[in-house]
Amino acid sequence: MRQTENLNIEAFEPMPTPEEIHARVPLSETAAESVLAGRRTLERILDGTDPRVFVVVGPCSIHDPVAGLDYARRLKALADEVAATMVLVMRVYFEKPRTATGWKGYINDPRMDDSFHIEEGMQKAREFLLAINEIGLPAATEALDPIAPQYLGDLIAWVAIGARTSESQTHREMSSGLSAPVGFKNGTDGSLDAAVNAVISASSPHSFLGINMQGRSSVVRTAGNRYGHLVLRGGGGRPNYDTVSVALAEAALTKAKLPHNIVVDCSHANSYKKPELQPLVMHDCVNQICAQRAAGQRSIVGLMIESFIEAGNQPIPEDLSQLKYGCSVTDACVDWPTTEKMIRDADTALRAAIANRKPG
Repeated sequence: MRQTENLNIEAFEPMPTPEEIHARVPLSETAAESVLAGRRTLERILDGTDPRVFVVVGPCSIHDPVAGLDYARRLKALADEVAATMVLVMRVYFEKPRTATGWKGYINDPRMDDSFHIEEGMQKAREFLLAINEIGLPAATEALDPIAPQYLGDLIAWVAIGARTSESQTHREMSSGLSAPVGFKNGTDGSLDAAVNAVISASSPHSFLGINMQGRSSVVRTAGNRYGHLVLRGGGGRPNYDTVSVALAEAALTKAKLPHNIVVDCSHANSYKKPELQPLVMHDCVNQICAQRAAGQRSIVGLMIESFIEAGNQPIPEDLSQLKYGCSVTDACVDWPTTEKMIRDADTALRAAIANRKPG
């Protein structure tokens, strides 16, 4: 009989199950406490009972765990310094969506040489997340592969669904079962409909095909995730963090009967992918937050920053020893001194607004 399936498949290579990867890199009590504390704090912010603002800040992607941990230790010290006004969550992105081709991230290609040792990348990603949480920092990531949360989800406090995948039913269903709050980004054209509909969809129960901890194909039945929210990242050639755009987002959430929970991504189209503009975007958003709080209102509850030790980005060289330490290999970032100034300036501006705001 002639073959009709797997015609373009070269090989099936066994992948360790989520249970096996968990056994190799077990969750520690310290890390579990960090994850749960981070999630509960973010949930209180989204519920309106914690007046602080959360900031997801870190490299565009993780490629060097040594530099990543160096950054994390700096960020933890800064987080403790500004804890009265902000909750800092480290951006720990291992998967990169690609329009055509390019490095797909630390899980897919941890050796950065097109060898695609995914089993190695998954274990190393888990080791890195464990280390971040043991430092005492909650971690945020983008959920791209719908199977990956079974391997890493117990170490994540906040999840982003990207502009390319907010419209995906697969990602909406997956989000309905995640244990952490989920931010859905508006579309690459700047439209809000897909993200708003995603928040609604993810809040409902779903049944879909997935895997269990033993790696067996399963029907996954979810309860729904009530902590979905909107992320404004700009699009269609223009930013959408200005007061008019925020008001339009509030109106869209009101129409959908959803809470006014908005996170502004200071990068991507909101800064025209120019990292030097991120401080201006953040400054504008902090002023909006202060004005909202003074008026007894709230809608901007969080911010996102792409930041690393060194400014800018770099191509991946054939000789990896030539990589510049602490510099992004994907989107360009602001450097650490700029990050410190952005966060400290926001802390100064937010002190009175946070102190005077009543919960609720």
